[in-house]
Amino acid sequence: MLDATTRSGGTATATPRATATDLAAPLPPAPATGFASRCARVLLSPWSRLSLLVLLLGTAASLMLALEPQRLLTDGWPAQLGGAAAVVAYAVAYGVCTVAFVPRPLLNLAAGALFGSQLGLGAALGGTVLGAGLAFCLGRALGQEALRPLLRGRWLKAADDQLSRHGFRSMLAARLFPGIPFAASNYCAAVSRMGLLPFLLATALGSIPNTAAYVVAGARASTPTSPAFLIALACIAVPGLAGAVVAWRKRHQLRAR
Repeated sequence: MLDATTRSGGTATATPRATATDLAAPLPPAPATGFASRCARVLLSPWSRLSLLVLLLGTAASLMLALEPQRLLTDGWPAQLGGAAAVVAYAVAYGVCTVAFVPRPLLNLAAGALFGSQLGLGAALGGTVLGAGLAFCLGRALGQEALRPLLRGRWLKAADDQLSRHGFRSMLAARLFPGIPFAASNYCAAVSRMGLLPFLLATALGSIPNTAAYVVAGARASTPTSPAFLIALACIAVPGLAGAVVAWRKRHQLRAR
């Protein structure tokens, strides 16, 4: 009867079948999903990742201050470790310490004092490459996207272009040139578009002379009048003095411009 009235021009009414169809219509997505996606975008944003990097580095530096790794020079290596295991463990600890801004000269001296010239050099170079790689990967993953838009100054753009185009030779020069902070060069390379493999290779090759000088000095510290110790001191002092002179002249040239 209802269907007949509708066909004859009566008032249309909703049938039970139409009502069920309306109730079966898809519901809008729950607001919780949108909130979760917004939270994920905020947490994974470039500035959030940069903040995480700063927090990690600050925590690592604080731990190093509390643990006082320089005590290795006075207390010696733990008796539980010896041989190749001790060298590998020291290389790993060396790498972690450099990420936490512990000065490399101190670690190189300790490597020579603990393991001698040859094993100490191997441990120090291994730790140098490991620490550089860890810092590079952290900076690339957590800091590059946030910091690259800040490279607006002429000198910053020039440095970034040099590292991005000529990464290997630029990093090799930075490792050979005394006075350039190890951690700063790691994170500068990470912000640039330099590749990881050229960075590690340049670090390994360029770090050999300076690292060897400190390791030999640490190994021969008990005989400060020996020729090896004096040569090592000369290899440390002469490049450092030359680097200071070059930096002083460059500074005055920049001022003159």
